[in-house]
Amino acid sequence: MTPRLDAVSIVTADLAASLDFYRRLGVPLPADAASQPHVEAVLPGGLRLLWDTEDVISSFDPAWEKPQGGERLGLAFLCGSAAEVDATYDDLIAAGYSGHLKPWNAQWGQRYAVVLDPDGLGVSLFAAIAE
Repeated sequence: MTPRLDAVSIVTADLAASLDFYRRLGVPLPADAASQPHVEAVLPGGLRLLWDTEDVISSFDPAWEKPQGGERLGLAFLCGSAAEVDATYDDLIAAGYSGHLKPWNAQWGQRYAVVLDPDGLGVSLFAAIAE
């Protein structure tokens, strides 16, 4: 079997806060997920999004250290329209999350914005700009 990408994992300092953020972006999560040490959500198409607390990671990798500096991985959520990018960005900011890049029309033909999740990971919102 050829290896295939099956899951993307998020290591979080505050599981409940991280799950709340991603629920706002439509990720299907069980109501009791925040009480678990490890959480998985199956996305359309079968890719899984996983969460582990920093304590869980440290339990099997004692040398693990919280990353410092710039990001090595980013998540991007496709929106249905440029207006939905703006509305989703505004909703997240109104809910108390930090914006990193306000919505703009990118030169590659997309409406684009970046919001920070509770752990500071940049999460992109994008949609094609209607012509």
